[in-house]
Amino acid sequence: MPREFTRSDRIAAQMHRELADLVRTELKDPRIGMVGIHEVQVTRDLSLAKVYVGLLVGGAEEARASVAVLNQSAAFLRKALGRRMLLRSVPEIRFIYDDSVERGVHMSQLLSGLVARQESHEPAELPPAIQTKE
Repeated sequence: MPREFTRSDRIAAQMHRELADLVRTELKDPRIGMVGIHEVQVTRDLSLAKVYVGLLVGGAEEARASVAVLNQSAAFLRKALGRRMLLRSVPEIRFIYDDSVERGVHMSQLLSGLVARQESHEPAELPPAIQTKE
């Protein structure tokens, strides 16, 4: 019976949990804002882990600066992961800024603006042949 999840998926899930804890507790750099880890993708050969992060407070520029600091701290985090996880070799970590939340908020604002515009317009008067008798 085949397994539901591959080994790389299980390792990615564990890395997600461990990295969230490490970033919260071990990294003391004030340049890192309130970072949320959205997703971790690990290659099949377990050589690379792409960690998608977003900033909970602040804009895109602050988030990109935080990602740069996280990438500078990747070696420290990789070593800390090695102590916490039972792996022969820990994947190389690359942090990537994930702007999907901001894009979703922008799309929601566009749609709500469109709905508001449609609701503000009064319905056009019906032609005389279609008007109902009262």
